[in-house]
Amino acid sequence: GMEFDESRLYQAGDDIRNIDWRVTARTGKTHTKLFREERERQVFVWLDLRASMFFATKGMYKSVIASRLASLLAWSAIHHGDRIGGMIFSDGSHHELKPQRGKSGALRLISQMVKHPTWSETRTINRDKTALFRSLIRLRRVARPGSLIFMLSDFRNLDEKMESQMLLLSRHTDIVMVFIYDQLEQSLPAAGLYRVSDGKQELMLDTYDQRRTETYRVHFVQHRQRLERIAKNASIHLIDCSTQDNPLEVLQSGLSKKIRR
Repeated sequence: GMEFDESRLYQAGDDIRNIDWRVTARTGKTHTKLFREERERQVFVWLDLRASMFFATKGMYKSVIASRLASLLAWSAIHHGDRIGGMIFSDGSHHELKPQRGKSGALRLISQMVKHPTWSETRTINRDKTALFRSLIRLRRVARPGSLIFMLSDFRNLDEKMESQMLLLSRHTDIVMVFIYDQLEQSLPAAGLYRVSDGKQELMLDTYDQRRTETYRVHFVQHRQRLERIAKNASIHLIDCSTQDNPLEVLQSGLSKKIRR
């Protein structure tokens, strides 16, 4: 993009569309605006903190690893002289942070992540299945052409409407999708009866039924394949991250592959 640099006296050949009318009126002499290439890049972190992200059987919650990834990306953006902005959303709340340069931009993003309501604080709110879609609509409105967007989510409830929004968004921005998942979401444990609880409610997980466990496994595979298809169609870089992975190593490995491409 281009940003305003200064105004100077109008010279023959200057584009009349760039005349600075305010300075011209104030000085009585025709001035024209000069622009320069904007070297700072806007980096957005799109952070999913819906109820499904507050889950893990090993490692850390998906929401926690997503927040750590977001923090690392924020400091990296500042280190490279870019502006960092964010979009943090859940089932019951949504916060947008305009891109800002310097340490204050990274600290502002981290502060908002800390303040954002946790699942336990919003568990009484009706789960909004449109939260993902609405956040994509808003992201398209605020992300300027040329922006770099990191999408941190398990992408649950992704549908065709959301796919189309991601495709439109990718036409003018660079997108990196980080798919966050837990091992239990990938495949059920060995045959047996397992007690599962969220701290208040309990249920028994029966994995003796092989057909059920296979259907469960196939569901995850199909979800992952859908993300791959979206990434391929929209030229989006896709990175996998389990709840047991090291966030720094995930970014170093995943982004180095993007650079090599």
